[in-house]
This record gives sequence, C-alpha cells and structure tokens, in this order.
Amino acid sequence: MTDTTVPCCDEYAAISRRGLFAGALALAGATTAVGSAVITASPASAASAASVLVVVSLRGAADGLSLVVPHADPVYYTARPRIAVPADRLLAKDAMFGLHPNMTALLPLWDAGQVAAVHATGLPVANRSHFAAMEEVEDADPGSSQRIGWLNRLVGTTAGTHPLQGFGVGTVPTALYGPGKYMSGSSVKSVEVPGADKEGRRKLSLETLWANEKGGLGTSIRSVFTAIDAFDPAQVALDNSKTYPGSDLGRALSTAARIIRGDVGVEVITVDQGDWDMHTGMGSADGGWMADKAKDLSSSIAAFMADLGPQAPKVTLLTISEFGRRVVENDGNGTDHGHGNVMFAVGAGVKGGYHGRWPGLANTYDADLAVTTDYRNVLADVVEARFGASSATVFPGLKRSRVGFM
Repeated sequence: MTDTTVPCCDEYAAISRRGLFAGALALAGATTAVGSAVITASPASAASAASVLVVVSLRGAADGLSLVVPHADPVYYTARPRIAVPADRLLAKDAMFGLHPNMTALLPLWDAGQVAAVHATGLPVANRSHFAAMEEVEDADPGSSQRIGWLNRLVGTTAGTHPLQGFGVGTVPTALYGPGKYMSGSSVKSVEVPGADKEGRRKLSLETLWANEKGGLGTSIRSVFTAIDAFDPAQVALDNSKTYPGSDLGRALSTAARIIRGDVGVEVITVDQGDWDMHTGMGSADGGWMADKAKDLSSSIAAFMADLGPQAPKVTLLTISEFGRRVVENDGNGTDHGHGNVMFAVGAGVKGGYHGRWPGLANTYDADLAVTTDYRNVLADVVEARFGASSATVFPGLKRSRVGFM
C-alpha cells in the first residue's frame, strides 16, 4: 500500500525525504560522495563484505508503545482508552510485552530467534523537533561541530575500498555524511551512464576526459564507474519485488536485497519508511494508520530477509526513529512527540526476544516513556559484534554499556 497520509507537523512535511537532496550532485543516475583517496580499483577487486548492516529509519517518530505493547503495565491501558492494543490480540507475548497484531509476517523470524526488540531506547536528553532529533540521532556525536554521520565513521573503520561500502536507497541520510565513500540511487537499474551505448563509447569518453583529474568530480566519476561495473548483471535482472508490499518501504528493501545479492562489497545500506507522525487518527488494532504501518513494516522486513538468499547469514537489519510518542493519547485519537522508543534488530547475530530495562509508565498528560538505554549502545552492540569496529571511534564520548541482544 502506498503511503498517502499527510504528516501532521509542518516541520516534518517540509523535509520530505523525496525532496531533501533533490539538488545534490547527480551522475550516472546516482549520487556519489567519496573521500580524498583516488579510486583506482578495477571491478574485479570488489571484495565480498563479511557483514552488512541495513538501517531502516522510521521517519516521523514511530509509536513504539503500539509496536511493542507493554501489556503488563496497567498505566498503558488507563492512558490510552481508545487507541490501546488489547492484550488478547498481541503476538509473541511474554510476561510484559507483545507485538502489534498486524506484525504477523515477523512471527516466523521471531520464533526462529532472529528478531530482537529493545524497548525504552532513545537520546540521552529529549529532543522533540523532528529535524533536530534526526540530525542528532544520525550524527551520534553530541557537541561535535563536524557533520559526519555514525555510519560514515563506521565505513571509515573497515578495510573495504569499494565505492559501494555505503549506499543510500533513495536519498542520503545524515548518518552517511562524511569523508567515507558512499553512493545513493533509487534502484539498482538507475546506477548507469545515461545515454551509454553497447560499445561503451560514452563511458570511455568520460573516462578520458577526467583521466588526469585527481580529485573532486574526477574522483567521483571514476568511483561511479567502478561501482557500475561491479554490479552482477544476473542479480540486477533477478527482480523479486512482487514478493514485497507495494509500498515505498517494500520497493526500497527490494532494491537493498538486490544490491546485497550482487555481493560487490556493500557494508551499509540505508532505507527510509516515512509517515509515522500520528498526532491524530491513529486508528485501532482493527485497522487504520498505525495498523497499516505496522503491517507494512513487518511484511517488508520479512520479504527482505527471504529475498537475501545465501547472503542472509551476514545481514543484520536495525530500525530506528528520531524519538517516540507520549504515553497518554490526545483528544485527536493520536499521540504527541515523546522521548523513549523501541528498536528492532533482525537477522545475523541477533539474540531474539525482548531486551532493555523497562522503566514503567506514568499517567500524566506530558509523560514520556523514559529512556533507560542510550540508543547508541544498541548501535554499538552491532558495530562491535558484526564489524569488529571500535565503538569509541564510531560513537565518540559514549558511556559504553552492552545491551545484550547480539
């Protein structure tokens, strides 16, 4: 289902992920940014990545209290008389939590121990501005004046040299900004030289034109060409998109799976799912905005994991949102900007089940879900376990504490 709901916040609507980087450098149907090193690797040198991280950003601030319901906390039902999800409808229930009933597509992965939910995560200090919180979450370096995202720092700590170490499906989030090499494109097929012929004359002309340019656009062009050449045509042709929901998220994760199956050295892929800013009209467990988004999220993730084929054992998917929602429902049958939230981890290395320390809920109008786990510690568990990277380098100043889901 294609997202059609208009975001409630003008601030959020003004920074649509479709249009945010419309003016970015475009070349060969994709955007690219690279570090200072000149890329000279031939297509054959593109090495298989040992681990791949896919980060799904739930833009607009998802309501984690609806996705993973604390059914044993009595405040939840008192504070949400109209929008609460009934306990007897929940999936994968334990003594405290259960999944939204529209997340049935995730149950096989959950039962196999490949899905973890970490509750009460978030920024150390509440930030209720969509734009500012997005920047803060994706930069993950409080107080720094440098605009370098945590995923760019992660790519910089690994041994890969291919331009496709980082790939933003659709647009480039702040998390990928920086000197480390990354590209973006709306689809695998879009990564091509416009007007290219079978003999490769257009590409050869561009390569000759920029052969002596050792930096800037010349480096970018050579990086793009290396990336284009590295794609496995058989994997580009293998299109399983019909097994996904027909939503923006489904299409984006289908593209991510094709890139991973191409095995060209990608280590990090970013994907967005927008339209989570549910100030009004969330609906109920029987249907509506939240139920539709929960179904799209779970079905898209399940289709993605099934589409990876032999690459699946090295892929870990994480979800993240800029902040959560308040505990108490508002007069419009929705929820306002809050603080703590839930994060999902799926796939390689994951220890399934519910994780995190539950703080309990308060039934006051401005009550938030308190944060008991710094979201960077969730990310750091993956960075260390899957990439062997230094969490101190990727998350400067973090007071490290293992969460235990990896």
